[in-house]
Amino acid sequence: MVVGSNTKVIAAKGKIETAGAIYAHVHFICPQQCPEALSNGITTPIGGGTGPVAGTNATTCTPSCTLIFCEENMLLATDDVPLNILLTGKGNNLQQAGLKDQILSGVGGLKLHKDWGCMPKSIDSCLSVCDEFVVQSP
Repeated sequence: MVVGSNTKVIAAKGKIETAGAIYAHVHFICPQQCPEALSNGITTPIGGGTGPVAGTNATTCTPSCTLIFCEENMLLATDDVPLNILLTGKGNNLQQAGLKDQILSGVGGLKLHKDWGCMPKSIDSCLSVCDEFVVQSP
């Protein structure tokens, strides 16, 4: 560790301070994953899903802006979770409108996955939208 003029000193008397880990391939299947992740030092899970369904088991993306941000959505479900959660949306789409809707609903990236068909035009569509909104395509 480098300690210098840009190093912030914090008072950690009586505390155990540890760095948080990033886990960039999370299938969000059940809420019990969050305390398990935190107890293992993971503070930032990145991935997607909508619970215990086949799509979540197969890929790490949350399809549809209605599942990302609506009455029963993934973003609201994570409000009380003490983790930095980044959701990825489903990036396999020839039409850019649906991809843009997912980003505007709150995902931090779009996931291209072979299980949903990665045709050249859908890859180009996804990467173009990611460039436009400055988000990642993991």
